[in-house]
Amino acid sequence: MSTLAERTIAALRITHDELAAFVRGLDAADLTRPSACSEWSVAQVLSHLGSGAEIGLATLRAALGGREAPGQDFNHGVWDRWNAKDPEAQAKDFLVADAEIVSAFEGLDADARERLRVKLGFLPAPADVALVAGMRLNEAALHSWDVRVAFDPAAVVAPDTAGVLTDLYSGPLDFMVGFMGRPDALDPRLATTLRVETSDPERVLGLTLGETVGFSEVPEPADTLSLPAEAWVRLLGGRLAPEHTPPSVSVTGDGVTLDDLRRVFPGI
Repeated sequence: MSTLAERTIAALRITHDELAAFVRGLDAADLTRPSACSEWSVAQVLSHLGSGAEIGLATLRAALGGREAPGQDFNHGVWDRWNAKDPEAQAKDFLVADAEIVSAFEGLDADARERLRVKLGFLPAPADVALVAGMRLNEAALHSWDVRVAFDPAAVVAPDTAGVLTDLYSGPLDFMVGFMGRPDALDPRLATTLRVETSDPERVLGLTLGETVGFSEVPEPADTLSLPAEAWVRLLGGRLAPEHTPPSVSVTGDGVTLDDLRRVFPGI
């Protein structure tokens, strides 16, 4: 059976290949079109992904070499350089940078995938490969959707990728759900633990909405949110606006509504 790290790396490849093929078909006017990210064009989203790939690759290589990760001065230099590129260069260079970080994860042998630990300044302890690759997958999958939905309102996150992210969110990336959630956006009288049932793939989760947002034991009985896993991923990422919501999404019960959940997860 594949490990979560292996599944995550495979999903990174799927996400890269899908977006890279799409980007290669864009012209100069397409790159300046507004994306689903507020105030960012398509090219600016690609620039964000490209600079993040460059920083992530440097961090991964430092961990492999037993060195300290580059600091904020390095990061700011990378961001400034990418921001100065014209849209066509941002798209072209994204293709290279993203391919490099995906290949670097794929190049880790079984021992490294199991034992490597990467120091990230915002986490209290070094992260394993599943967590580091998972953070990259979260960003890549959501921003890939931001680009593609600008041209196709029915764009979705690939089911295999959505399944991996669903497992990551309830596993090593559970802290991100609390980070993405805004509990103060919910009327305190509606505080609850929601049963979440996903399809394609099928998962059953407990989502607590109260003073904090996070996962818990699945309650029985409970108000229930039912939706495809890819819609669940987009909901948590603030990308399930009414016009991009599949008809199969439903919330049963007398408590929170889908609009309540959209307010709790506004996107970042």
